[in-house]
Amino acid sequence: MKIVHTADWHIGKKLHKQDLAEDFELFINWLCLRIEDQKIDVLLISGDVFDLANPSNEAKSLYYQSLLKLKNLGLQIIITGGNHDSPAMLNAPKSILAELNVQVFGNLPKKIEDILVPIYNAKKEVELVVAALPFLRNKDLQTAEVAKNYEERLQNLKKGIAKYYTKAAELAERNYPKIPCIAMGHLFAHGVSTSESERDIQIGNQAAVESREFGNYFKYVALGHIHKPQQVKAEIPIHYSGSPIPLSFSERKDEKRILVINTEISFEPTSITIPVFRKLIKLKGSLKDIELKLNKLEKHSNLTHFIEIELVEEKYNPQLIFELNNCIENFTTEGYQIVKHRIHFKEKQQKLGALAKPNQNLSELKTKDVFEKRLLETELNQEQKSNLLSLLENMLQEIEETN
Repeated sequence: MKIVHTADWHIGKKLHKQDLAEDFELFINWLCLRIEDQKIDVLLISGDVFDLANPSNEAKSLYYQSLLKLKNLGLQIIITGGNHDSPAMLNAPKSILAELNVQVFGNLPKKIEDILVPIYNAKKEVELVVAALPFLRNKDLQTAEVAKNYEERLQNLKKGIAKYYTKAAELAERNYPKIPCIAMGHLFAHGVSTSESERDIQIGNQAAVESREFGNYFKYVALGHIHKPQQVKAEIPIHYSGSPIPLSFSERKDEKRILVINTEISFEPTSITIPVFRKLIKLKGSLKDIELKLNKLEKHSNLTHFIEIELVEEKYNPQLIFELNNCIENFTTEGYQIVKHRIHFKEKQQKLGALAKPNQNLSELKTKDVFEKRLLETELNQEQKSNLLSLLENMLQEIEETN
């Protein structure tokens, strides 16, 4: 049996107001060809199907069109919700999709055993079981025990996440003895590398799951949430497939991929690189450097490449701002589009408030960043600061889950 692991599709994503629908559609067309070539039986999509909890009609249409293309290949599809997804939105067509052999888990089902999806072979025998755990929300992880402080709250969240994987393993072993089991998940694992396009989850990623919490029962753990493809160090294979297309300029150098597991050989996956449909180019330097780099760009026939410009000069000079804007307005090289630019004068930057980090505009700071900086200016003790930070994280999480 062959399985593909992918995640973090983020359908409807806009990068600096630029729609990435074409990129995603090209990925789906490529994925369909790979599924045919590889004779794939099962497709796992580990969360963040959509970029927004309330996706546009265009994003929903692209989602259903993609599922139809994939379903026509005769494979079984299992989809779990991520922190960006609305459980209600994903679950709405659940019954209809089930008739098409597409199982959807927008959130935890009322009966935890319902997360187990048996996979049948040609002989109608259960050959594999998938524990389809979606993103675990605050209400899933709440316990009767009230945390006394920030550290206890962190530990309770970690224990809550680990509890579900332990329970899933126990149920799989009891209901499908001697049948290999794969777990899905959408979470932040300890020690992984992140990018700029991921939202913090579970107290700002502080409740990171240790690899040992997954145990050693599962043959493979298919994770989503982190956009950079990577493996979690553990006794068993635990992998983030990463997002199929770059979702921020910080991902421009990532090698995007899908992971393929051939259970007849091993549960260690092989990686298939996804083609680059659209390049994200970052140009940084003085005005002369940027003008030179723009003039060296070569024409191409792929999707329009997006450019982010960062002008860095020593001294503040309003004339340079005018010249950069003029350069951008007159840029007409076919196949490229400048989607964002920023300006940093080193001398002026040093005089800015301590809130801004080097090479960072005040407008780019996250709510949590500003809050933490403000806490540093107070006379509160560490426990008080931690409790306030915990309350903020909880509030931000609730806001995100209700949007």
